[in-house]
Amino acid sequence: MAVTPSMQTNTLAVVSLVTAIGSFLAHIIPFVGGFTLSVVAIITGHMARGQIKKTGEQGSGLALAGLIIGYAHLALIALIFIFFFGFVVAVLGAIIASGGSRG
Repeated sequence: MAVTPSMQTNTLAVVSLVTAIGSFLAHIIPFVGGFTLSVVAIITGHMARGQIKKTGEQGSGLALAGLIIGYAHLALIALIFIFFFGFVVAVLGAIIASGGSRG
């Protein structure tokens, strides 16, 4: 009976997926946050895909999922930031346009 070696899953691919999923919950952690974990997921996802191409390890789908979730989370953060920045500008513009007085 021939024993075939099992292919290992790339560790960075797993790290990419776990940090991408965790980034949505990490906004409550001071100095870490979802933004940081999204960036980590993207970087490790790209590194994992490069390693997988060279070594033939498993985990290409995990790395791709980590990349997709990481980029989607960054896009969501950017949209929220733009929305709130626009809201602040609109409120300040309304205050300035009204002359800053209430009557």
